[in-house]
Amino acid sequence: MNVSGARRRANLSIADEPAESAAAQVVARARIIMLISALTMVLAITAVITVIGYRMFGGSGPVAATDEVIPLPKGARLISTSASAGRVAVLIELDGVNELRTFDIKTLKQTGRLRFTREP
Repeated sequence: MNVSGARRRANLSIADEPAESAAAQVVARARIIMLISALTMVLAITAVITVIGYRMFGGSGPVAATDEVIPLPKGARLISTSASAGRVAVLIELDGVNELRTFDIKTLKQTGRLRFTREP
């Protein structure tokens, strides 16, 4: 039995070698896939942090303070103002008609005018 036991061990070791090499190949492939996945995740996180940093610290550059006067027509009454998205909106009342004028924040040039009238 000693000889047959040695043959069995020899046969098992020979039979185990291809299985071990196949398992080693599967493990190697899994490691490569995990490495690619980790590198992709690091790249995505870097891209998100870069976009957040750009938006917070370097988006449009410094805005110079202005000390300008925007002329309104005679008899106009200022109702409200609002600033958003690079524009200043000014709501005025002129001869009983409301009018909304928009100005660019950087240049203070008028970009639009909207009149509100009552239907006859």
